[in-house]
Amino acid sequence: MQMLIGAGIILLAYIFGSIPSGLVIVWLATGKDIRQVASGRTGGTNAMRAAGCGAGIATALFDIFKGTAAVLVARLVTPNNVWVEVLAPIAAVLGHNYSIFLAERDDSGRFRLRGGAGGAPTAGGAIGLLWPRWWLVFAGAPVPFLMFFGAGYASLTTLSISLTVSVIFAVLYFLGLAPWQHVLYGIATFFILLWALRPNIKALMEGRERFHGWRPWRKKETEAVEKIKQPTAQSETTSKTKPTAKRKAPAAKSKKPATKKKK
Repeated sequence: MQMLIGAGIILLAYIFGSIPSGLVIVWLATGKDIRQVASGRTGGTNAMRAAGCGAGIATALFDIFKGTAAVLVARLVTPNNVWVEVLAPIAAVLGHNYSIFLAERDDSGRFRLRGGAGGAPTAGGAIGLLWPRWWLVFAGAPVPFLMFFGAGYASLTTLSISLTVSVIFAVLYFLGLAPWQHVLYGIATFFILLWALRPNIKALMEGRERFHGWRPWRKKETEAVEKIKQPTAQSETTSKTKPTAKRKAPAAKSKKPATKKKK
């Protein structure tokens, strides 16, 4: 009976994780379909591209809640069952990445499930597993923030979330403060995120990955400065290359020799 209850919780966690919050929030804010914007994913980063910073933050918060809620419900219904409380947030991450509500066929006719990359629900699941020491996740938050605003790649930022979570759980395990299954959660989510980010990793290796953080802002500033400089440079070049009209020297008057009159 307990096994059936645990399986039901994991299934419900997958369904709850499948709610495409980014799709709903962006549609309510702008009327756009987030799947037609940039990467086509439904996570916070693409929601920010599609509808601004507010939509991105709202999407990320809801996606974090999906992972946290999966753990807390699992603990409430099946207390002391560490496997259910670990598998439930993993199911929520899988639902987020492969939403049952976003089933479709691609251009070649193959069936697929669309969604996000899984960074936010991974962080949410870690918050739930660490509860009531949930603040430890935010102690590791500088790493993803530095990756986002420093390196400027959303894919590396997402992967750094699962790596940071894995390190936190590994340290707690060696200190005797967490079970080894929590370390397994970090490792499992890392590979789930890595699989979802395959196109981004390929684009990164080919130099086509989109920039975020200070790099696009710096690029815009540089482009603005270049636009200001360009007309000035053009005018200077024109003035240098324009031939100057030379004044013609007045023609010297030829003096005719005086002729003597014959007597």
